[in-house]
Amino acid sequence: MHDASDRCNLSHVPAKPKLERRSGCPVSISLEMLGDRWSLLIVRDLMVRGYRTFKDFQGSSEKIATNILADRLKKLEAAGIVDAEPEKTDRRRVNYRLTEKGIDLAPVLLDLLIWAAKHEETGAPCALIMDMEKNREAVLSEARRRWQERDLTPLLPEFKNKKETGSKTGREKL
Repeated sequence: MHDASDRCNLSHVPAKPKLERRSGCPVSISLEMLGDRWSLLIVRDLMVRGYRTFKDFQGSSEKIATNILADRLKKLEAAGIVDAEPEKTDRRRVNYRLTEKGIDLAPVLLDLLIWAAKHEETGAPCALIMDMEKNREAVLSEARRRWQERDLTPLLPEFKNKKETGSKTGREKL
């Protein structure tokens, strides 16, 4: 177990009791929280698609099973990446929202998007990806602004499979 003096003081790091970690490596610790595809896709959908409800996530093109979705939302909440907030008009319903810790993943998701589009065939239009890479700081600022203002307007479209698009996508033009 590490005390607060062992942490990098890059910004305020809340002191919470932590689970036993496999190692002290920051990459290993990150992967313990986010190391499956569903967790990062949930974060992506909250960050850039304006999703807020369980039903929104179920409608995603990746078709996450309800039991996995419920489990990942619980884990992301326990890790302090997502907050579950009761809806104001119907307190039985829950809206999910990224925490500051969650929105701090924006650069990671942007880098994954650019990396995959460079090295794999994707449904992402090359012009969009090249523009995002060139205007990285503006894209990250806009993601943070939308989070701060609770703006649910999607930042990115849902990308179709290459077969569905017919236009230049992924690494074809990069």
